Amino acid sequence: MSDESDPAAALHEHLAATEERPVEREAGWRLGEAQALAAEIAGGVDEPTAVRRAGEIRTLLAEIDGTGDREADDHVAAARDLADRIATQGESE
Repeated sequence: MSDESDPAAALHEHLAATEERPVEREAGWRLGEAQALAAEIAGGVDEPTAVRRAGEIRTLLAEIDGTGDREADDHVAAARDLADRIATQGESE
């Protein structure tokens, strides 16, 4: 995954990868919402919108204690890091 070159695309890829995993229902709902927001960012939006959406994704992912699937948990952890990076990019400028 292209975490370094395109964090927005990588964020979407990590969240999309959870789609086929056997995750718990509540986690699945939050992951679906986060994936939709990540698709919007990856599709190309202005920076303030990307930062705002990444913040919303961080909130959704923070509510997930675990998915019930180890591989999905790994993708969620990576997505959290990427969402943090995107959300804070607006703060560093």
